[in-house]
Amino acid sequence: MQRYFVPKDQFSEKQVWITGDDVKHITKVLRLQLGDTIICSNGEGLDVLAKIVEIMRNQVVCDIIEVIQDNRESPFHIILAQGLPKSDKMDFIIQKGTEIGVTSFLPFTSERTIVHLDANKEQKRLERWRKIAKEAAEQAHRSIIPQIHRVLSWHELLKQMEHEFTFIAYEKENTMTLYQALAKNLEQKRIMLVIGPEGGFSEKEIEEAKKRGATSISLGKRILRAETAGLVGVANLLYHLEGKRG
Repeated sequence: MQRYFVPKDQFSEKQVWITGDDVKHITKVLRLQLGDTIICSNGEGLDVLAKIVEIMRNQVVCDIIEVIQDNRESPFHIILAQGLPKSDKMDFIIQKGTEIGVTSFLPFTSERTIVHLDANKEQKRLERWRKIAKEAAEQAHRSIIPQIHRVLSWHELLKQMEHEFTFIAYEKENTMTLYQALAKNLEQKRIMLVIGPEGGFSEKEIEEAKKRGATSISLGKRILRAETAGLVGVANLLYHLEGKRG
């Protein structure tokens, strides 16, 4: 069943009002009619089954039939800090990361980052990334839309590491795998995974990260692309963390 994220101020106790691009999707793409049902989420964990009762040019009104109790969100908060990659690779990372279960994305620039955005381009990218996250969350039947933070500098990210339990993926790490590091910290509920850009991290950056409390980890024997590494890391994190609860 089709799911839509609707701002919480467009929910009442008995109805939901859908506006914006979703109206066109409902009426022109899916061609839904009065009486058809959809799922509406406020993006903060409330999901409801709703019946379409009124269709207007700029608004679709739905009656709430029932609250859905099937929460598919992980109890673990995974932050993917991703070095800004070239072209549209970040689109792919956000789309697939959202499907896998990332809670928030934190793009950043570092020493070997090739792409640098001015304020105007960054704002446009943020708008696009947030739209991609919303659509991917709807497709994956998630109850929240992952947060997409503004692009941070390396030094801003280092400050963030001081407040988060952090793993940083490093291709030259040969003593600590993600699995080994996680096995020692299974009590963690909130983890930040830091992935470098195409050129990876310098030794200086790894040392700076370690000084802020980050643990350098390997994601395996093979060298992964920037757009692959984070997804592999997040999938493994959630597999092991959620598996221990089973």
